[in-house]
Amino acid sequence: MAGVDALLLSRIQFGFTIAFHIIFPSFTIGLSAFIATLELLWMRTGKPHYQTLARFWTKIFAVSFAMGVVSGIVLEYQLGTNWSRFAQMFGNTLGPLFGYEVLTAFFLEASFLGIMLFGWNRFPPWLHTMASIFVALGTALSGFWILSANSWMHTPAGFAMENGITIPVSWFEIIFNPSFPYRFTHMMIATYLTTSLVVAATGARYMLDGRFRTEARAMLHMGLGMLAVLAPLQAFVGDLHGLNTLTYQPAKIAAIEAHWDGSKPAALVLFAWPDAEAERNLAEVSIPGLASLIVTHSMDGTFKGLKDFAPEDRPPVWPVFFSFRIMVGLGVLMILTGIIGVSLWWRKRLDQARWFMQPLARAWPAGFIALLAGWMVTEIGRQPWVATGVLRTRDAVSPVAAGAVMTSLVLFVLVYGVVFSIGIWYINKMIGKGPQPSLPGPETLPNRPLAGGRPAQAQEPAT
Repeated sequence: MAGVDALLLSRIQFGFTIAFHIIFPSFTIGLSAFIATLELLWMRTGKPHYQTLARFWTKIFAVSFAMGVVSGIVLEYQLGTNWSRFAQMFGNTLGPLFGYEVLTAFFLEASFLGIMLFGWNRFPPWLHTMASIFVALGTALSGFWILSANSWMHTPAGFAMENGITIPVSWFEIIFNPSFPYRFTHMMIATYLTTSLVVAATGARYMLDGRFRTEARAMLHMGLGMLAVLAPLQAFVGDLHGLNTLTYQPAKIAAIEAHWDGSKPAALVLFAWPDAEAERNLAEVSIPGLASLIVTHSMDGTFKGLKDFAPEDRPPVWPVFFSFRIMVGLGVLMILTGIIGVSLWWRKRLDQARWFMQPLARAWPAGFIALLAGWMVTEIGRQPWVATGVLRTRDAVSPVAAGAVMTSLVLFVLVYGVVFSIGIWYINKMIGKGPQPSLPGPETLPNRPLAGGRPAQAQEPAT
């Protein structure tokens, strides 16, 4: 283990496990809202394809939800095993927020999830729709509490220090800390964008194959409509979030822009390789003054550069710099996809536009990649702090041997690789099978998510 310490391995382990975890809750937050919308449309219009789609996506939701729960439990254990100093210092402040998530979000989801998954034809449509709405509300509440806790780590507020431990002073300030409104809004829109792109890509896939055309059109129209509305809105919210970050975490903004000299207006660096040792950018391609215009809303505006911070207080530049550009680049593509798609739909040319459908059918991973890139910007950009200005990451790690962390990391990689590969394969198999119409007659067996990948002719009658 020469040259590798427990701190680095613990960071790699937590980064690996949370990167897996963040994908599934983000998808289920957006997907639960989509399912609830489909059921409301079904009740309002009586059109059966809305019910067919709701049943179809509910099975995919069930598998994604299960993988999200499993991967999330591991993260909380790591707070005790790998980050005991973090848990000791912030347990009084952040522990209750996790508890509130269980008491509100998990209890709400658990109360209605059974009806949502297994209550087709067992409960009146209005009750099943209400259950789906409450599950969607529960997933959003879960995001509320987790993002509140995460935002507090970026912008701590409402606490006092006693004997090296944070003591809550104002729960309102803790929950609604300075960065929370921006981070929560930004993340929730990201979840809906991710789901919208998956839905639109699935509709495009079926349309290209000539299958489920009615359902495919509904998915295309709803997915592209959400992209056209939410993707530009996300750019606006992202700008507000950036201004908030400039106020509370200026070093992160400097790393995002690879901006070294804060004494002069900043250029927008389109491409470069930031050299931390030389404190400059190599092979830079930039537009003078444009970063100042974006960040300060003035071409002549200035903001702190990386040289304004001691080297030990600077975040790693290149991962933040490149991750931000990946996120923004994919966001621009989502904006264009929504605008072009809605334009084709408006002109009644969407069904015939194979040049548009073919790349759209393969674009489903883009939202997940943008989510992970944004998470890397947020969390790596916070370094070297685990809680900004309060506790450094190096001081939060548990006193464990590097070998023990390495062993658990290897096991996590192996187990996650097997379990989640099977889960993702199964979801893809269900999507390949497609939305099956309801069969006549009473339902004799539960609407089992794990039966979703079986051939249609081999399944028991179910609606």
